[in-house]
Amino acid sequence: MLADHVSAAARKDLRHSVSRSYAALDLGTNNCRLLIAEPAAVGFRVVDAFSRIVRLGEGLGRGNQLSEDAIERTLEALRVCRDKMMAKGVARARLVATEACRLAENGPSFIERVRADLDMELEVVDRQTEAYLAVTGCASLADPRARSVIVFDIGGGSTEVAWLDGLAPHAMADPCKRIRAWDSLPVGVVTLAERHGGVHVTPESFEDMVEEVSERLVDFAAMAAGAEEGSNFHLLGTSGTVTTVGGIHLGLPRYDRRRVDGMWMRSDDISAVIRQLLRCNFDQRAANPCVGKDRADLVLAGCAILEAIRRAFPSDRLRIADRGLREGILMNMMREDSVWQEGHR
Repeated sequence: MLADHVSAAARKDLRHSVSRSYAALDLGTNNCRLLIAEPAAVGFRVVDAFSRIVRLGEGLGRGNQLSEDAIERTLEALRVCRDKMMAKGVARARLVATEACRLAENGPSFIERVRADLDMELEVVDRQTEAYLAVTGCASLADPRARSVIVFDIGGGSTEVAWLDGLAPHAMADPCKRIRAWDSLPVGVVTLAERHGGVHVTPESFEDMVEEVSERLVDFAAMAAGAEEGSNFHLLGTSGTVTTVGGIHLGLPRYDRRRVDGMWMRSDDISAVIRQLLRCNFDQRAANPCVGKDRADLVLAGCAILEAIRRAFPSDRLRIADRGLREGILMNMMREDSVWQEGHR
């Protein structure tokens, strides 16, 4: 079974092998994403990847059931992931499911169906685990001079936020040890768009979305009060929303991860992109190569979540990460296996 269950003896043997592949799968409310990688001298080298919009949580905002159509789309995507892991000879994998499976009444039966049909063991992680994995995956992009960083991950069904306090001791240090406060907001691009409408978005309905998220941020904002006072404070965002905003700002003819991952954006430039999207109708958003028809009804909901975070924690700098939970899973598994210890590089 493709699961994170490898004996201590097997792990020791594998650490001494010439090459070892790890796999991380993130099944969210909107996307199914897979990353397969091998350890490198610092970090890891990606050998294969897969991403597909499955909208597993479609309709969850109106009920508590995963629909049969959504389940079938997701099983098809998971089958592709399984075949890729088998083809690459993955030795260790962790396959996580998040908000949609946490909320749905038929989530457990879906997990069992995945096990029975595909021989894949999905792990439904709690919100704290999801937040910590997202931080682990993207914290390497934080300004090393920054003593305070607000990290956020805008998902399909939830949004994770965390306050990193203090300087990182070294590049490979566990960033979760710097988390002073965290929260998981039960709102994401899919659920927010379903409640407020994502096809026809007016400035008024956009502001309604911002206000809803702002209300949900109140508790975290209180816990992280004073975060902006840390030297070189900035925001660090990981999600399809922030990468889309980055791609639109660059005017890319098609999305290019190499140009977006790690880029910095100024506050005025972010506001300009959001205004640009608000002026577009659905078809115009769908025609933008960094948005596409599959996300045209979700992008402004994501921008509303981003705007609420920017209002709670004003900063002129946002760093954009096209990395997150999957990378966090990989980093943790490799740390556990001590692949970066002297003699195992």
